[in-house]
Amino acid sequence: MAVGMLQVDVGDLTFDVRTDGPVDGPPVLLLHGFPETSLSWSAVTPLLAEAGLRTYAPDQLGYSPGARPGETDAYALTNLVQVTADLMTALDVPVADVVGHDWGANVAWGLAGWHPDRVRTLTAVSVPHPTAYTLAFRADPEQKERSAYIKLFWQAGKAEEVLLADDARRLRRMLDAPGVPAEAVDVYVRQLSAPGALTAALNWYRAMSSATRVDPVEVPTTYVWSDGDVAVGRTAAEACADQVTGDYRFVELPGVTHWIPEQAPEDLARAVLDRIARGAVAAPTS
Repeated sequence: MAVGMLQVDVGDLTFDVRTDGPVDGPPVLLLHGFPETSLSWSAVTPLLAEAGLRTYAPDQLGYSPGARPGETDAYALTNLVQVTADLMTALDVPVADVVGHDWGANVAWGLAGWHPDRVRTLTAVSVPHPTAYTLAFRADPEQKERSAYIKLFWQAGKAEEVLLADDARRLRRMLDAPGVPAEAVDVYVRQLSAPGALTAALNWYRAMSSATRVDPVEVPTTYVWSDGDVAVGRTAAEACADQVTGDYRFVELPGVTHWIPEQAPEDLARAVLDRIARGAVAAPTS
């Protein structure tokens, strides 16, 4: 096993990448969401490593101190996906099994939709295909209510002030769920309290656009959703199936909140390993 942290250059950006598993194992790319870092995968990666997989979990654009552009447009989904593809190239990973949670799921959906040659299988966690989410937001009053918090995140300056006030009380409250280690929350808060860090993370929201169309996904896909997720409701979750043309599996975890990698790492690892195994069976042979 080779557990550690790499620094990987992508142009003038430098990403911190957490690694685990045998160096010659099949590669798995793990993409975290807001307001976390690659540390959020800490309970999942050992389970994948035990299965012989090599995991790469980057601190994504804006979260790695060396990869923190100041322009909001740099965090548009099209650029986030391209930067992720370029990071894979820099890691010498031409194709990987891709797992994404929260905003990392959005990037994973875009990567699978726009660069299917780079994604062997996809496991998206918590956040459905962007088109499914957009359609639900427009048609389902409940989903619109669930998404109301984003209006605060769009307010530059005010959002940073509100989230970091009182020792980041509101940031901490977002992550207050069984299974999310207090030590990890301290790390997230400390990293997002660095100059410009929280603004960079919130720029993912400020650059989002429903006009950005992600293609239907043809690669073998599993979507993992939890019925205790306060941000994503059942309408959006179940609509996800319509945006996948390849082999698809929907895994629902009862009694789990949005923070699936921390609260249900064994269930999530099982879903990932099952998806990877199914992908291997479905893959054409030469």
